Amino acid sequence: MEASTMAESNQKLESFAFVPKYPDVKLYANFFGNFQVWEADDWKSTSLSWKESCYIHAGISPGEVRIKGPDAQKLLSMASINNVYKWKIGTSKHLVMCNEDGLIENHSLVNRDDEESFRLFAGNPWPLMRLMGTGKYQAEIQPNEIFIYQFAGPLSLTVLEKATRESLRDVKFLDTRPTRIPGVDAAIEVSRIGMAGTLAYELRGPVAAGPQVYDIVYQAGKEYGIKRLGWLTYTVNHEEGGFPQQTVSFTSASEADPVFISSPAVNGMVMKKSGSIDPANLRARLRTPGELDWMWMARFDHDFVGRAAVEAESKNPRRKVVNLLWNIEDILDVFASQFRQSEEYKLIDFPCAQQQPAGGHADLVTTPNGHEIGISSATTYSYYYRQMISQCVIDIDQAELGNKVIVHWGDYGKRIKNIRADVVRWPYLDLVRNENYDLNTVPSGLA
Repeated sequence: MEASTMAESNQKLESFAFVPKYPDVKLYANFFGNFQVWEADDWKSTSLSWKESCYIHAGISPGEVRIKGPDAQKLLSMASINNVYKWKIGTSKHLVMCNEDGLIENHSLVNRDDEESFRLFAGNPWPLMRLMGTGKYQAEIQPNEIFIYQFAGPLSLTVLEKATRESLRDVKFLDTRPTRIPGVDAAIEVSRIGMAGTLAYELRGPVAAGPQVYDIVYQAGKEYGIKRLGWLTYTVNHEEGGFPQQTVSFTSASEADPVFISSPAVNGMVMKKSGSIDPANLRARLRTPGELDWMWMARFDHDFVGRAAVEAESKNPRRKVVNLLWNIEDILDVFASQFRQSEEYKLIDFPCAQQQPAGGHADLVTTPNGHEIGISSATTYSYYYRQMISQCVIDIDQAELGNKVIVHWGDYGKRIKNIRADVVRWPYLDLVRNENYDLNTVPSGLA
């Protein structure tokens, strides 16, 4: 289908703010105040899409915050463990912001547009807003609604080239540049970034053009097997690909700030607490840069919020992140309990044991003899591997591959199932990473 025809076909579709209302979508859901796809194509084939073909996902729309002004760089530098002064214009980086205790309040992709202008995508701007409240920074923080569409898989570049009718092979990992889609009267940009652990891109642009762009790319991708990834399956790629994510596997430390909790900035971001660890134990649901293997991003050549705590952790790390591979017999016993007259175990939903958002979930992890050694979250059924895995922040001396542990599955105060598990590789997906992907192996979409 030609791009102009695709654009015309989209105009016949009713739309939510960011996605068309396709009649074959199984379920749309109100997600953080916006209607998004929950499940469109079946979750099994969708979970294979970033290994075999491509997906399109709209779920992190409309998350953009613009930071502008003569002190924009100074503000971001004070808020984050990163040193933003060396960032090139047109490049994106992973920014990590902590509170004074060195606990992560926000992490987000941030793009530098020019000397005094940055954009933060799909993150919690509270740490920046709190600093702005001191009156020490000449800068502006402006939320801006845009569409953000994510694409991942071996044919993601092929599909985008077909939709844009231009080669995008000059876009290097973490780079951002303008592009256009024939038939769409709007400025659009493409970035080579993603959460799937393999070749991935994003398209961004004004909200008004979003559903039209979505449909054009979706139609362009049909011959390549594109899937419409919804929130039901979206976080499978985070766990398989090795991307810890607040609202998915941990909670923002902003929840420890009473001013944040009582402010309009919360906007539904407080996570429901579940899991075998006491819901009152907020610390079990928070993370430090070291616990997520993000200490490599920390630069102690500048002052920043939480520097003393982060620096102390860098010198004496206690825990790190690993994957756990769950025992099949124990998983089957959880399901078998649903058919017994006695109290059942908490059901393990597929593909994500905790439906999203799930950043408030925390299960106790112990040694086989009961010694507490870690916290499990983001429990995920990988249809690709036919295995159940979870993300675990674990004591460093227990992180050796093959180590045997016990995951205490269930909710605090209710029946708990002790599930045997092994420490396995991190990340779990054993495909070529985005930054190392050879684009010469990707079919052209311009043929």
